[in-house]
Amino acid sequence: MEPMNETMTDTQVVSDLSEERQEVAAVDFKMVTFSLSGKDYAIDIMNVKEIAKAGRFTYVPNTLPFVLGVYNLRGEIIPILDLRIFFNIEVPERSDDRLENMLILDLDDQKFGLVVDKIDKVVGIQKSSIQPPHPLFSDINIKYISGVVESGRCLYVLLDVERIFSTKEQAAEEHEQYENVRVPDSFKPAFSEKVSGASAEAAAETHPAGETPAAQDSTELNLKFIKESLASYKNFTVSEVNEAWVRRRYSEWVAEKGDSNTQLKDSADADEFLKTFWSPFTGSWWSKKYADAVAELLPENSAKQIVVWNPGCGKGSETYSLACVLKRKYPDAKIRIYAQDVDLLTISNASMLSVPEAFVSDWYSPFVIKKVNGEYTFNQDIKESIMFEYHDCKNTNALPMVDIIFARDIISLLDKNAQNLIITDFQEKMKGNAVVIIGENEVMPASFNFIENSNDTLYAYRKD
Repeated sequence: MEPMNETMTDTQVVSDLSEERQEVAAVDFKMVTFSLSGKDYAIDIMNVKEIAKAGRFTYVPNTLPFVLGVYNLRGEIIPILDLRIFFNIEVPERSDDRLENMLILDLDDQKFGLVVDKIDKVVGIQKSSIQPPHPLFSDINIKYISGVVESGRCLYVLLDVERIFSTKEQAAEEHEQYENVRVPDSFKPAFSEKVSGASAEAAAETHPAGETPAAQDSTELNLKFIKESLASYKNFTVSEVNEAWVRRRYSEWVAEKGDSNTQLKDSADADEFLKTFWSPFTGSWWSKKYADAVAELLPENSAKQIVVWNPGCGKGSETYSLACVLKRKYPDAKIRIYAQDVDLLTISNASMLSVPEAFVSDWYSPFVIKKVNGEYTFNQDIKESIMFEYHDCKNTNALPMVDIIFARDIISLLDKNAQNLIITDFQEKMKGNAVVIIGENEVMPASFNFIENSNDTLYAYRKD
């Protein structure tokens, strides 16, 4: 009996080892684990460049509360963000000498430090073991969570740092319903029979004169697919705000691509379709001519303080340019700009933006100073006039009444319900003589009764 028992034991050991090897071999996802307020969290190791300890951060004025400052990491200046403050977790009062645990992240070629309570270890798991988060998560907004996973008797909340900090939107999942399938042009005659009566009725209202009914139906069906693709790939919602431009652009698109190649097959096609939509100098420094055009559209105002709302401010070049225009337009007034964006990393870096040397001698020169390291930045008066904030304009916004709203192209990147909400918000927050400036290829819906004033490619609206 004993030999048999020994054999069974050996077999069991071999079996256990085999199972262990299979489990190790099946590891296809590694994560760095850490704790916040005594709870276990994790981040995909592919987003973590290194871990570090540091305590003396250089404070940057007028930044968001969770931005502790900047830090010199082997000659590279990086922003330091406190993840605990971002998630509204209580943090004990800290001293300058206390070393903080940091995860150095690298996302979209931008490097920054993330302060956490404690960094634990690297854990390897099977990706298939990650489960979706429960809707009742309260400490952290569920949209920032990739999932939850159990390992070594610990339950880890896996954070989606790309969603938290990155500007890149993932393409929406392909719709499974037949009316949303992007079919080849050769299939469209047969496919058009399945178009809903509502779509056919809407198409009948917009048929261009002179087209045959078949050609009109084909145009409307192609436009329907274009609209769905723009929403899927770029979160671009076609509505009364931009419908006229989309139709003009579609005519150009057909001329460029040909009748049989009009559909947007991927994100690159969507980018190409939208390339002429964006307003001049989007994401870049303004020319003097454009700055003068903006100044002409702004209302005369003798108030001691000019309050401005700039949703969708991006990296900040637009906001700084606007601040300089306002200083020229209202030299005796105190300027206050609420600049907002949903890209956390970009908005955290905006206050540290440098001015390219090529623009220093341009119209910006009265507002620019040279730093010790030779770089150029805006003077204190301009910097103190801007409050950069992380905020989604679709949510409630506790702003004071404003004199100017500068919101180029942002309305088109919201769904139709959010478009109506933000335009209503514009109306409610505008003072009597206030104006709102929107995108070059956007118009205010007629139902809101705005009065339009244009200047070259700029459009300003005031309340009726």
